[in-house]
Amino acid sequence: MTFQSAVRRAGIVVAIAALAASAGCAKKEDGETQASGVKLVEKGKLTVCTHLPYAPFQSKDASGKVVGFDVDLMDLVAKDLGVEQKIVDTPFEGIKSGQDLNTGKCDAAAAGMTISEERQKVMNFSDPYFDATQAMLVKTGKAYKTLDDLRGKKLGVQAATTGRDYAKKVAEEKGLQLVEFEDLAAEQQALANGQIEAAINDLPVWTEYIKEHQGGFEVAAEFDTGEQYGFSVKKDGNPELLKKVNEVLAKAKQDGTYNTIYEKWIGKKPTA
Repeated sequence: MTFQSAVRRAGIVVAIAALAASAGCAKKEDGETQASGVKLVEKGKLTVCTHLPYAPFQSKDASGKVVGFDVDLMDLVAKDLGVEQKIVDTPFEGIKSGQDLNTGKCDAAAAGMTISEERQKVMNFSDPYFDATQAMLVKTGKAYKTLDDLRGKKLGVQAATTGRDYAKKVAEEKGLQLVEFEDLAAEQQALANGQIEAAINDLPVWTEYIKEHQGGFEVAAEFDTGEQYGFSVKKDGNPELLKKVNEVLAKAKQDGTYNTIYEKWIGKKPTA
């Protein structure tokens, strides 16, 4: 290679590096930091990660639009910020691990997610916005009333959920055969086609499912695990957004908006 060729090649490499750096900068500028200090990964959008379906908290309606309890609450946050909510459907594992928040896939996560010590290590949670109870669903007419009745039988659980964690704790003692499913829809289908005898998940999810399948299923047992849902943001990465979420939740509970949304999706007013 001649000296002139080497110089030309070096110049090309420098130019490519400069273009790459420029592209990287442009990507960063796509986001915005509001006057309030809230950071958003996309200008004019509150990008929210969730995992579908998980009705009544988030699911698609007949037109394909994502709707639900969580969606309406996060719409309040977006409105307060003067932006639109953009929903990203992503596997729950990436949400609960904090990965989707850390990589800038979304500003916040709203996925019917229980606040736990383990999850608090990798993300920051809002104030609790929903008291959750685990429940066991069976086909109508089945004799199962407790987990003890399922000894030697197959019990469905959803991957990466607190319902699965609860079932794992008692599986050996109760003699349960746990069958894990990637999402709620797969768990529901397995129960419907007899692949499993019962399934554990959050009570409101089963209540919604029973409404959609009148007479086909019933809640056989409830387990008060003291769980509460929270919205989450990047660990120590967006304190102003977390502050805004908490402010909006507090205001909604004070002015009655929260109760209206609760009645719309859950079916009855919260007791507290």
